[in-house]
Amino acid sequence: MDFELSEQQRMVRDMVREFAAERLRPGATARDESGEFPAEIFRELAQLGLLGMLVPESHGGAGMDVLTYVLAIEEIARADASVAVGVSVTNSVCQWPILHFGSEELKGRVLPPLARGDVLGGIMLTEPEAGSDLGSIRTSYRRDGDRFLLSGAKAWITNAGLARTFVVLATRDPSEGPRGISAFVLDAAQPGVLVHPAEKKMGLRSSVTAAVTLEGAVVPTADLLGVEGEGLKVVLATLDHSRLGIAAQALGIAQAALDEALAYSKQRVQFGKPVINHQAVGFRLADIDTELEAARWLTYHAAWVSERPGRISRTSAQAKLFASETANRIAALAVQVHGGYGYSREYPVERLYRDARVTTIYEGTSEVQRMVIARALRDLATTAQA
Repeated sequence: MDFELSEQQRMVRDMVREFAAERLRPGATARDESGEFPAEIFRELAQLGLLGMLVPESHGGAGMDVLTYVLAIEEIARADASVAVGVSVTNSVCQWPILHFGSEELKGRVLPPLARGDVLGGIMLTEPEAGSDLGSIRTSYRRDGDRFLLSGAKAWITNAGLARTFVVLATRDPSEGPRGISAFVLDAAQPGVLVHPAEKKMGLRSSVTAAVTLEGAVVPTADLLGVEGEGLKVVLATLDHSRLGIAAQALGIAQAALDEALAYSKQRVQFGKPVINHQAVGFRLADIDTELEAARWLTYHAAWVSERPGRISRTSAQAKLFASETANRIAALAVQVHGGYGYSREYPVERLYRDARVTTIYEGTSEVQRMVIARALRDLATTAQA
C-alpha cells in the first residue's frame, strides 16, 4: 500500500495550513468569546476554493478527492474548529447529497453558487424529539401541484440564518415509518422558514446553531433528492460520508491540544526540571501521540475507502468514533498538563477542551457509531455463514 500523499494533496494541505496559521489561529479565541460568525473569513475560504471542495469543476467546484477534503478540514480545525464545522457542513451534508442524488437540472442550478461560496449550505435533520432515531421525525410534507409544502420543527441546525440552501428530511405520514420519509433541497430565503435565536453553546461558539420552524415552506417537485420515500437512504449515505469530516475536525482539535500540551510541558518547570521530563507526563504524552497517529491513519484510510466500490458505513463509523473519542482524551490531558492554567480562558486548551466535546455527539453519537459497526459485523458474520 502507498501511504504517500500525492503532490496535489500536499499542496492543498500546505496551502490550508498556511492560511489557517495566518488568518484563523490569531483570532480564534476572540471569536470564541464574541460568538460572532466570521463572514469575511468565509469569503476568503471561498476564494481559495474550500467551500466547494468535493464538487466537480463542471459545476463550479474544486473537484478535490475525499482525502484532500479531510486534510483541509483537519488543518482548519487545528486553528479554529468553529470555522471547520461551517466549512464541513456546507461541503458534506449539503453539497454531497445534491451531487449524488439530485437530478442533472438540480445540480446545475444549485451546486455552482454553493461551490463558489456565493451561498452557504446546511442540513435539517434533528428535531426536538428525534435525534439519533431519524425514522421518528415528525416534520411533514404534502404535495400541492408541482410543489411540496413542508411544516415542522428542526433543532440544532448548523448555519441556520446564514445558509440559504438546506437538505431537509420530512415524512409524508409518520405512520408509514421509514418508507414515508423523503429528502428535499430547500431554499431558506422564503417566509415559510423561521430561524430562532442562536443557541448558546459550550463550544464551537462562532459557529451558528439554531432551531428552525417550517410553516408551509415551499419546495418545487424538481428539488426532491432521489425518489419519494427514499429520503432515509439518501441521508444515511450522506452521513456515512460526512462523518469523515467530523473525524477530520476531531483530528485537528486533538493535534492543536497536543501542540499546546507539548509546548507548555517543555517550558513549565517543576521539581527542578521541565514537566515533560517527568515520566508521569512524558509517558502520557507519548501515549496520546500514538493514539492520535492511529486515529489519523484510520481516518485517512476511511477517506480512501469512500472512493472505492461498496458501502463505507463501518469504516466511516470507526473513523468518527475513534477520532472523536481520542480528541476528547487528548484535550482533557492537555488541560491536565497545564494544571490550574488549563482551567483558565487565558490558555487555548480551555477552548479546545470545550470544542472537542461535541465531536462525540453530532452527526451520530459514539453510541450510534458503535451500533453501525456492530450491525456491519453482524452482517459480515451472516455472510460468512451463508
